[in-house]
Amino acid sequence: MSLDPENTLVLDTTKGKVVIAMRPDLAPGHVERIKKLAREGFYDGIKFHRVIDGFMAQTGCPRGTGTGGSDYPDLKAEFNAEPHVRGVCSMARAANPHSANSQFFICFDDATFLDKQYTAWGKVIEGMENVDKIKRGEPVRDPDSIISMKVMADA
Repeated sequence: MSLDPENTLVLDTTKGKVVIAMRPDLAPGHVERIKKLAREGFYDGIKFHRVIDGFMAQTGCPRGTGTGGSDYPDLKAEFNAEPHVRGVCSMARAANPHSANSQFFICFDDATFLDKQYTAWGKVIEGMENVDKIKRGEPVRDPDSIISMKVMADA
């Protein structure tokens, strides 16, 4: 599969490089938001604040607590049939289905109970072994973080 640099994210994390292929065909509004925030440097320095072994690593909260988002309005849900399996990237949200904003998670293992209830928007295509090394916790003590997150086209 050839990479589309405009729809590929490169994350430099405290555990190493992670490359995510974004899927605008599944969730165009969410992909657009993530690219916009990445281009603004929003994710640079953001912690993996909620990391549950065998489930997922969550990031994207500017407060590092899971309680914050960007200054942009929340997104309308774009639930799709993409299964939540190892490496899938999906948006975190509150109880309201239309409350996703900037927080997202990367699945460590299959989490198909989330299917069609959370907006899947991409998949890790390189560096999943680095995602596996992220410190666990809820909240995480001395958490790992995203050092920088760029759209490949801009790198």
